[in-house]
Amino acid sequence: MSDTNCTHDCNTCGENCSSRQTEQTSFQEPLNPASKVKKVIGVVSGKGGVGKSLVTSLMAVSMNAKGHKTAILDADITGPSIPKAFGIGDNGVGVAPNGLMIPATTSTGIEVMSANLILDHETDPVIWRGPVIAGAVKQFWQETLWEDIDYMFVDMPPGTGDVPLTVFQSLPVDGIIIVTSPQELVSMIVGKAVNMAKKMNVPILGLVENMSCLICPDCGKQIAVFGESHIDQVAKEYGLPVLAKIPIDPKIAKSVDEGAVEYLEAPWLEETVKAAESA
Repeated sequence: MSDTNCTHDCNTCGENCSSRQTEQTSFQEPLNPASKVKKVIGVVSGKGGVGKSLVTSLMAVSMNAKGHKTAILDADITGPSIPKAFGIGDNGVGVAPNGLMIPATTSTGIEVMSANLILDHETDPVIWRGPVIAGAVKQFWQETLWEDIDYMFVDMPPGTGDVPLTVFQSLPVDGIIIVTSPQELVSMIVGKAVNMAKKMNVPILGLVENMSCLICPDCGKQIAVFGESHIDQVAKEYGLPVLAKIPIDPKIAKSVDEGAVEYLEAPWLEETVKAAESA
């Protein structure tokens, strides 16, 4: 941003101008002394409905299966779906003696903090303005008892608004995974996410394409339900690796709907897991 247009409020701006250089680290919010998180991986998308929460869930499950202590911070405050996927909607959030929130724990030990866990009913709407939503994300980070977490996955709302900006500035993000779908407009959508990450100096681990194709259960033929994939061209354009292509599979939807995502095998994410471990 040019000096003439600068508002001098770096919290509302993603530019890496000279005014920001001496202050950039001051935006990062420290964890409470009782918590420890080694790596933070953001899962983002330029638009909604591409399966970002699914990828977040499956990455947490895959990491947990490898013996890493894993957590999910559901930063999609107005559209939280993580508790439903894990079947923990009624678990709620506890309170530790020191006043910190205790995250819900899934059946295999993944810790989860989500807005749906603090509502009276999971269908209650969260009708908050952007700054309040961003503040809730900071509270989930700072005021939750995250004990010895190896990998925390942050499920972010789509787009490049208040919450992604808050996460990129306030949390020590080690890298992001960009989730997309096969449609042709994917280039523009991915471009927005890539350019925001670059402006915020956040490493991009790579791209994951969801709903890549439908595999015929009879002959094994791949059917491009949403048209031919453009992910390889887009990845080449931005110099990023394609980490996974997740097919359309009724088993995936069934597992999520039944709150049993932990028991869904996800062989498509092996390279994505390696990228996160190397972040």
